[in-house]
Amino acid sequence: MGILKSLFGNSSSEKKEEKSLVNWLPLRSMDQLKEIEILSKKEPIAIFKHSTRCGISRMVIQRFESSFDESLKDFKVYYLDLLNYRELSNEIGYKFQVLHQSPQLMIIKRGVAVAYASHYDITNINLKTF
Repeated sequence: MGILKSLFGNSSSEKKEEKSLVNWLPLRSMDQLKEIEILSKKEPIAIFKHSTRCGISRMVIQRFESSFDESLKDFKVYYLDLLNYRELSNEIGYKFQVLHQSPQLMIIKRGVAVAYASHYDITNINLKTF
């Protein structure tokens, strides 16, 4: 067993946790939603709706985080926990005219949702184009 560990490494001891470059900002209030609308007039803002009980949502958020690189580190991404803030999620859909899905990513620019995707399609949104 020692030879195998020396050849292939011990995954449990050598696993390094990668730090996410995503600038996660918790979204918890209607006031923040108003701020997002105002901020989006100066820079694009992302809203990520996530269900903490959904395996697909967990997988997609991991892929989303791994797609981030140094050039996106200042991109503001608001994180909405759907289970705890369902009413806020509904308001987001109403305000930006985007049908609710989970997980879901929306890009808000000039107060309007200019791009959105759900489930695995989230990884197809290239934040660098905004």
